[in-house]
This record gives sequence, structure tokens and C-alpha cells, in this order.
Amino acid sequence: MKITLLSRSASIPSTKRLIEAARARGHKARVLNPVRVEMHLDGRSANLYYQRKKLSPCDVVIPRIAQSISNYGLAVVNQFAMRGIPIVNSAQAIAQSRNKMRTLQLLSAHGIDIPATVMARDAGDLKEMVGLVGGVPVLVKLLQGQEKHGVMVCESLQSLEAALEAILGLGHNLVVQQYVKKTGHDLRVLVIGGKAVAGVRRRPRVGRLSATLNRGARLEGIALSPSQREAAEGAARLVGLDVAAVDLLDVQGAPKVFEVNSSPALPEMEAATGMDLAGLIVERAEQLVREAPPRAPRRERAASSAPAAKRGRRTPKASAGGL
Repeated sequence: MKITLLSRSASIPSTKRLIEAARARGHKARVLNPVRVEMHLDGRSANLYYQRKKLSPCDVVIPRIAQSISNYGLAVVNQFAMRGIPIVNSAQAIAQSRNKMRTLQLLSAHGIDIPATVMARDAGDLKEMVGLVGGVPVLVKLLQGQEKHGVMVCESLQSLEAALEAILGLGHNLVVQQYVKKTGHDLRVLVIGGKAVAGVRRRPRVGRLSATLNRGARLEGIALSPSQREAAEGAARLVGLDVAAVDLLDVQGAPKVFEVNSSPALPEMEAATGMDLAGLIVERAEQLVREAPPRAPRRERAASSAPAAKRGRRTPKASAGGL
């Protein structure tokens, strides 16, 4: 099987693990930097090039799209999908997970418990609404963010005011979220193919309030409770992710989902759990390939996607090059 990994670099630890896992199973793996992929559309076909050369075919794509290149990277993911290639995490699901407020709205609407959260565009309004999330300390998060970036803990109203003015002054949207002090840690659950396969407890470094920044947090493998599994699997399913890291706060046995990530860091979780998580992701890619319908020749795909009024007309033949 030929696997394409969309990642900024093959040396990124999680990407490196996926390469190792793919090759250990006898697959070919290539890494493409999404920003170096060129796309061509002409109404009949959707072609892809890499450094000005047409890409050779692949069987499945595993995207690891960085937040900094989301818009272009997700367009690349979608272009592969237009070619009928199975994708581990669709562009739509990744985009959904990147918007924290929309994700929380979706989860809340379907009965999945979340921490109390407020969102507003005015710093004064946000300060007045802090009481709705339990008062300080609170978590302040950029609306568009991923993993350890764009999250901070504000321990006082003064620090909250400074953070709000700075972030809103730069034109960023944000959410203010309840900080649960009682647990002293949070949980991360890896969901693959709809099943919770691993869980870790994240403990902050001494002197830090929160492990949510994932900066120096100690990870410990844990056995997941039924309620933790149910919450994580439900969140991943609603967002639409094949592979998701679901972050939970477990308050007295009642898990609250506070974030869903599409590109989790793998080596740290593997070290904490002793599991080959990269291998499980590759197995999910294998399953998607087995379950995918046969891909029609390109001219048939073009004809089937053309407007009904134009079908049957004679049109110039699409070029014969493959992906």
C-alpha cells in the first residue's frame, strides 16, 4: 500500500513514527509538505503536483496539517479526496476541530458535557461574564488553535484583563473557559476509528496550574472508565474525526470534554502507554482502503461530477496523467 503523509517535515516526531509504522507493515510511505503541493482544476479533473511534477498515485492519505497552514493545507486534503482517495481525517472534520467554540457548541447540542465557556468580542463583557464560568482562575483560549498553542491560565482578574486586551487588540477571537482546580490534572484519550484505544493522565509541572499547555507535563497511562470512553468516542464521532485526541476534565467521575484535536502528538502517548499508537493509525488507514469503493477512471469521475445538463455532450478528453 502507498501512503501519503501530509506534514511539514519527515523529521517531526509524530510524522517520523507514522513513517516507521507504515514501513514496518510493508507499506511505502512518502511525506509531502502541503505548502509545496500545487493544485489544478479545470472543471473535468482535479490534479496534484509536487514541486511542479505531477504526483504519482497513492492509496490513502494521512494528514498532519499544522494550524499555521490550515487554509491551504485543508484545500490540499480536499483535493486528494476529490480524486477518490481515502483520507484519515477529512478536511471538513479537521476544520471543525480547529474552531473551539463551534466544536463546543456541537458537543453541547448533542448532550456531551463540557466545561462552562463564554465567548464575546468585548473585553469588558468578558470580564463581567467570568462569574458564569466560576470566576478566576480561568482558561483563555484562542478560538483557532491547536495543541499547546494559544492557551493560557489567568489566575487573577488583572491578568485576565491584560490577556483579553492584548488578544482582542490583535484581532483574535477567544473563549474563556472554566478551570477545574480540584483534579490537578486532565486526561487525553486517543480515539481511532471510533474506538477509544488509549488514555493518559497529564500532570502539570510543579508550580503550574494547568497541564493543558502540554509544556513539560508528565504523562501517565491510565485505564479508561466507561464514562470516559463514551465521552471521548462521542466527541470524536460528532466532529467527524477518524483519529482524534479528546481532552477531558474528569470531575468526580463525570468527564467534561474541553477540546478535540486532529493531529495529536504520538511519541509521548506511546511512551506513557507502551502502545504502538502509530501502528493503530496505519491499521485504520488500511481499513479505509479496504472499505473504499473502487475508484472510477478519471474520465468517468469527471462525467459523473459534471452538471446533468451537460452530460452526454462531447467534451475534450481529459489528460491521461494519473495522480
